[in-house]
Amino acid sequence: MSTGNYNLFVYGSLRSGFQYEAYQYMARYFDLIGHATVKGKLYDMGEYPVAMPTTEEKFIQGELYTISEPAEFSYIIGQLDDYEGLYVEEGETALYKRETATVYCDGKEYTAWIYWYNGAINGQPEITSGDALQYLKEKEKNKS
Repeated sequence: MSTGNYNLFVYGSLRSGFQYEAYQYMARYFDLIGHATVKGKLYDMGEYPVAMPTTEEKFIQGELYTISEPAEFSYIIGQLDDYEGLYVEEGETALYKRETATVYCDGKEYTAWIYWYNGAINGQPEITSGDALQYLKEKEKNKS
């Protein structure tokens, strides 16, 4: 893991708009830099959205954060790795992989960690807006 990169891009349950318990953890240890985008595609896996990198001109909407206590980064990112299912039993495959990506925020480029999906998409629908929050709100609205 490279040291010195304390930024994190989130697009799903860690975003402020979801107000999940995981976000409370984010708010405690990370400071919001702003709304951001990263080159990639989102897919609807039924229960949750997942992100995959792409070379196409498609972008995922999300939020860019930086850690408030850099000295605690290894511990804090370890907790998020656990939340995202990166720690698996021998012989199992992690659902996600954490990698760095170029993130665009307020006209600037940042390098930030992102959790990319580590599985197969198998024909799942693409979230063409690139915005998981908006997509899930509309999906919920259409259920009622």
